[in-house]
Amino acid sequence: MREPERRAPSPPSVPVSETAAVVLDDTGVVVARTQGAARLLDCPPGQTCAPLLGLLPPAGTDTGPAARPMTVPSDGPGDLGGQQLALDCTVVRLTARTPGDGAAPTPAPARWLVLITPAETAAEAAERDARRRRTGLSHAAAAGIGTSLDVTEMAETLVDLLVPDFADLATVDIAEQVLVGDEPPHLDASGDVRLRRTAAAQSPEISAEDLLAVGEALPPVGDSPLMRPLMQGLPVLVPDIAVLHAKLGVDPQGLRLFVPRGAHSSVAVPLYARGLVLGCVTVWRSQLPSAYGEEDAALLQDVVSRAALGVDNARRYTKEHRSAVALQRSLLPRSAVDCAAAETVGVYQPAGVGSGVGGDWFDVIPLPSLRIAFVVGDVVGHGLDATAAMARLRTAVQTLADLDLDPGELLTHLDDLVLGLSGEETTGDSRSETAVLGATCLYAVYDPVTRRCAAATAGHPPPALLPPGEEPVFVGLVPGPPLGVGGMPFEVTEFDVEPASLLAFFTDGLVESRGGDIEEGMERLRSALADADPGRSLGEVSQSVFAGVLPHEPADDVALLLARTHALPPDQVAAWELEPDLSHVAHARELVVGQLADWQLDDLSFVTELVASELVTNAIRYAGGPVGLRLIRDRVLVCEVSDPSSTQPRLRRARETDEGGRGLFLVAQLTDRWGCRFTSTGKTIWTEQPIGGPPAEGLSG
Repeated sequence: MREPERRAPSPPSVPVSETAAVVLDDTGVVVARTQGAARLLDCPPGQTCAPLLGLLPPAGTDTGPAARPMTVPSDGPGDLGGQQLALDCTVVRLTARTPGDGAAPTPAPARWLVLITPAETAAEAAERDARRRRTGLSHAAAAGIGTSLDVTEMAETLVDLLVPDFADLATVDIAEQVLVGDEPPHLDASGDVRLRRTAAAQSPEISAEDLLAVGEALPPVGDSPLMRPLMQGLPVLVPDIAVLHAKLGVDPQGLRLFVPRGAHSSVAVPLYARGLVLGCVTVWRSQLPSAYGEEDAALLQDVVSRAALGVDNARRYTKEHRSAVALQRSLLPRSAVDCAAAETVGVYQPAGVGSGVGGDWFDVIPLPSLRIAFVVGDVVGHGLDATAAMARLRTAVQTLADLDLDPGELLTHLDDLVLGLSGEETTGDSRSETAVLGATCLYAVYDPVTRRCAAATAGHPPPALLPPGEEPVFVGLVPGPPLGVGGMPFEVTEFDVEPASLLAFFTDGLVESRGGDIEEGMERLRSALADADPGRSLGEVSQSVFAGVLPHEPADDVALLLARTHALPPDQVAAWELEPDLSHVAHARELVVGQLADWQLDDLSFVTELVASELVTNAIRYAGGPVGLRLIRDRVLVCEVSDPSSTQPRLRRARETDEGGRGLFLVAQLTDRWGCRFTSTGKTIWTEQPIGGPPAEGLSG
């Protein structure tokens, strides 16, 4: 760093309080003058002022030149004598004509007022221009820095402030750890810093094609005394680029990556916060004539120190934002699922800067008998608290779905859960876990055998249904209250779904916007679905929906779940109804064996015959009739037995002296999965066996 420059003596000047003016007649004779004029010119009253004589306009002209620069020798008294003066002179006519005693005015001698001011020297002009640049940069930095929570955007704002008034080229290099939200390590040597070019701006005249491009990593530079002040947060002023070539310790080939051609001076200032080097800001001058000085370096240090705090805040936000997004995405199911009931694609997009991730989620839950559940929900709020609350609700929905409840009953249990969690927050009992203070949810179950869907909503927008070859419509669900209100039922709506139909489940962030009407958003969604090509993949359809409906920076996070439904062909389903007579159990076994033979699943006949016999026998014996028997073939073999009883079967281990109680235990041992669900007419017990898998074990048990 260089010593502060010693300024040259200032040129002579006239005090601002004094007026330098001379009154001349047509011949250039001084009529009167001020004290300031006497200090500048040796032109006493009554004598011709030769230096100003050439300023007088031609005879008969009423106005003189507005302003005229001139240089005159000063032979006057005082401290200005014997010096060359650069002056700006303005000439104004004082009198034109004087009325006489007669009717016609009498011409009067002309009088000219000459106002004199010392002209600004080149040094003064340069200094004034430098002050203007520094003042402008300071004001712009105060208004523009710190308004963003994005590291890259803040770096771009900074270089745009510096170019072209303060620098011909400005670059911002950020530590790679900072760009991903991590904290950089404490380093003592400048050679250990690893930076990546994040932003750059240049004036059109500067040559910078050989420099590192934005996005590239800076090559390692060895530790040097020249750059060591950066590690203490101090600027490095290079008034002569030759010094940089000599002391940076980089070979000439590598130096071209750092130094623009034609640059004559530079300043580097670290982005320094909390004792950490977050990056470096470097400015260069080539076209701007004045070299950087100490005042420039001090001003840039002040500006960059503000930017460093903003970068550190943006880094913290980036870390929290990425952690929340990672947590949110890890809690969501696979984005694409393809099963017997439907093909699905889910997309989650966090809100724009300032809001971040929230509590929106979707889920796809396989259910017994090849059915599938679609879930979409939204927890009030944003940030990690909302994400954690969403995780609690999603886990609760999955647990309740495993009980195979209908949509209305499931939402009722979920509503009770939210009420309990909200009560914990109100009473202060919830100290380690985030309470759910409000949420909406939609739960729908699709059956590919019956091709019907049952859905209920808790304050959530209805899904859109697009049958093949038709226009999309929003399903008319009976709206229920949001979760956490309590005391209100959730009504289930059933509707038919044609094969290859498109179902769109979404959160309100997709159709709501600041200052916009939700109906307009719903219409945009309907139009986007109508324009969707049925031959495109669901991933492409979701992208087109987002592009057509969502603003560039949504104010709320968005979850979108698209499902293209499948239907099970009739030849993969066999169903019978049996009278409540134990003599029909043998007929049930015959029906099962015959159907499996038609499906060429003879290897499953023995187990399925035994399972069907046990379940039909129990249904007739304990529930009465009629008894339904159904086989479904897909990737698994499903055996269902339905009866009019609402009594939940219980699995227990029979004692050696018990005459019964082994049937259900035997069924559980022979099949891959089993369970029971309640229906509007009773219950259904179901079992699953893998097709083409290893034979079931445990028959001897």
